[in-house]
Amino acid sequence: MNTTNHAQDGAADEVADIVLDQFERLLAQHLSPQVLAACDGAVDDAAWPADLWRALNDSGLPLALVPEAADGIGLEARTAALLIRRCGQAALPLPLPETIAGAALWAAAGGGAPEDALTLVPAGSPVRITRRADGFVLDGRAAQVPWGGSVAALLVDAIDAAGVRHLVRITAPGTVRDPRHNLAGEPRDALDLTGCTAAIDEVRTAPDWAAEVGVGSVEAAGAWVRAQQLVGAMETCLASALDHARERQQFGRPLAKFQAIQHMLAEAAGHVAAATASADLAAACWGDARFVLATAMAKARCGEAAGHVAEICHQIHGAMGFTQEHPLHRATRRLWSWRDEFGSDARWQERIGRAVCAGGGTALWPMLVRLRAGAG
Repeated sequence: MNTTNHAQDGAADEVADIVLDQFERLLAQHLSPQVLAACDGAVDDAAWPADLWRALNDSGLPLALVPEAADGIGLEARTAALLIRRCGQAALPLPLPETIAGAALWAAAGGGAPEDALTLVPAGSPVRITRRADGFVLDGRAAQVPWGGSVAALLVDAIDAAGVRHLVRITAPGTVRDPRHNLAGEPRDALDLTGCTAAIDEVRTAPDWAAEVGVGSVEAAGAWVRAQQLVGAMETCLASALDHARERQQFGRPLAKFQAIQHMLAEAAGHVAAATASADLAAACWGDARFVLATAMAKARCGEAAGHVAEICHQIHGAMGFTQEHPLHRATRRLWSWRDEFGSDARWQERIGRAVCAGGGTALWPMLVRLRAGAG
């Protein structure tokens, strides 16, 4: 690596430190245990900490990954990924991660920067779009939409009569909403999009790098977000287990002095390290042709690691981790929820397998080399 690259990395690291420090100060000011408890399983206004969102929106963080030329902050993807992981660590009860990725995806498709929160609509039953004289009309239902009834806009993959996939922003949903929650108590609404309309400039072609055959751009962006959040939540679990093992005494010495506990901590740390490496790779591939495959690997690996890390950390804590107020309880419910959202690890592993089989055995090594080049 030459001197110029070192200087660029140093500047990027300095920017990342500033952004993360700003985020920490906002969390310290607005995100208390009382706010987290109030949002857990709440509906409508009670599920939306307005002061916290206002502070985040005023800071410009929702546009972290939007280029400066499109009125965003223009952070590197790896810095935005660190920000999203911090959201996962803190169990942030707002769709900031979805807005960061969605705003960047929409900007990459030529759209303008959103002024308020938006969310990503997971793939499920196909949403169809039909051209009308003055715009488009949609037909379909969406399930498990993060904060679907609270955000200002939805970003959804929709298919027209010719089978062509479009990226659609719905700014006036006008939907029939069925409020629901995931295991973590976060809003995951079911929405009826039938009859929703979109203006001509709200329907765009997704960037080539963000979609592949059978994988929509919104689904891929959502999986990328969840992989980063999973890493953050696993870091919370591991840190809690380490602290507990150092502080808890059994037979006159800390748990951490027992070889069996050391082995369990090492195994959990190994899973967190492997998941982090895969998420780092996906962050490095944001915006290029390796994005979907790298995201598939990250979501699959992070989803696999989530189950092991949660199991080990709860074993180390004994029954304490099941306590409602304990940070491990909060993080575990998010691990169990997020690993299934925007495609389970099994679903993404199947896609990886199909991609490998389609290329043939001789193409596997060159494919892995190209992916590794994105790790920086």
